[in-house]
Amino acid sequence: MESPFSLAVVVDDDPDIALAARLALRDLFERVETLRSPAELLPLLKKESPDAILLDLNFERGATNGREGLDFLGRIMEQEPDAAVVIITAHGAVSIAVEALKAGASDFVAKPWSNERLAATVRSAAALRRSRIDARTERGRASELAPSTETPLLGKSPAMERVRTLIDRAAPTDANVLILGENGTGKEIVAREIHRLSRRSSHPMVSVDLGATAESLFESELFGHVKGSFTGAEGDRIGRLKAADKSTLFLDEIGNLPLHLQPKLLTALEQREVVPVGANKPIPIDVRVVAATNASADVLADEKRFRQDLLFRLNTIEIELPPLRERREDVPILLDHYLSLYARKYDKPQRELPNHVLDVLVRHDWPGNVRALRHAAERAVIMADGDRYHIDDFPLPQRSEAASLAVVGDSLNLDQLERQMIERALRMHHFNVSLAASELGLSRGALYRRMEKHGL
Repeated sequence: MESPFSLAVVVDDDPDIALAARLALRDLFERVETLRSPAELLPLLKKESPDAILLDLNFERGATNGREGLDFLGRIMEQEPDAAVVIITAHGAVSIAVEALKAGASDFVAKPWSNERLAATVRSAAALRRSRIDARTERGRASELAPSTETPLLGKSPAMERVRTLIDRAAPTDANVLILGENGTGKEIVAREIHRLSRRSSHPMVSVDLGATAESLFESELFGHVKGSFTGAEGDRIGRLKAADKSTLFLDEIGNLPLHLQPKLLTALEQREVVPVGANKPIPIDVRVVAATNASADVLADEKRFRQDLLFRLNTIEIELPPLRERREDVPILLDHYLSLYARKYDKPQRELPNHVLDVLVRHDWPGNVRALRHAAERAVIMADGDRYHIDDFPLPQRSEAASLAVVGDSLNLDQLERQMIERALRMHHFNVSLAASELGLSRGALYRRMEKHGL
């Protein structure tokens, strides 16, 4: 039988391990080369381009931390960005394997391995590499796609800068990503940004909202079905996992996936193949999964609600989006963007947003986060009259305590007003004295003296 791939390289200083790997892979590759040291691999990569590389992480006698292998992995990926590297790791060294995946490895196998598992893992890695190369040669097709109308990832707060850093590091890899955050924080925007910056961006991202899918249709939606497999299945249907072949699959509200279906998703991701409902033949897939959920870390850690082995597969890289109330400094940027956007959309004038109105909006807790702010801005653009916005133009059904303190009342007593303003600043910044002092234009010492004066 003709081998599907040309060359595999096994890098391991243990000749027995190298021989076992070569024998397990000989039917998949026309050639299987074995090397004793990763230093021998770098010159080889200048002359040949292996379909897959099987790399041990420890070479020095007694070494167990994988540092040498991780260092060479970085050099391999720098020299050959499309390399399909499968890491060989000792049983139980999961943390090192995860670090390798973040550094660009395609997958890992633990010693001792089964030959079937090793062959399946390396075959999938080689197929993934081939798809990367195909995607790059087809990159010109991307210009034919309609330009994205998605909302950009807005904000300059430290919290959002951390999110951008994680996106920039995760996107070029094929590591699965789990996005955590409350409703309306922009999880899908982050998923689309990861896809846009990935090697799979020439293919459209495929999304499925598990929170809006009937439980009876989960399996058909994800894996597809064949004609006649159940009542109403009048024809074959490709599932979302196959539809996302060579692209990114965004699984929104992954926490809604029923427990009894979680093993099937795990198997599909591990084996990189799906079996449609009613079929008995697996279909190979090459997908990168980005999942999102508003479930808390405690919920995800509950084995009665979510399988931990599936969670391990999904959260190779984890990105947590902050709620808007924790990045209030971004509210003016978001308002400016959405007010301008909807003014153009509805052919309305660009109105002034007075400081006292902006002050209330910044202090609002925004329970619906960015989504709620966007809807409020749209409503304000439609309902406003005159050349400036008023607070009543913005629907704020759930005013935060800080916002309710924006008007301090009719008292003209200076001591009372000072106390109210200090309380307002402290509450606004969750009693962080440094931030409250900055808000009030005071030094920390001056604010402490005033706090003492007013019994705060």
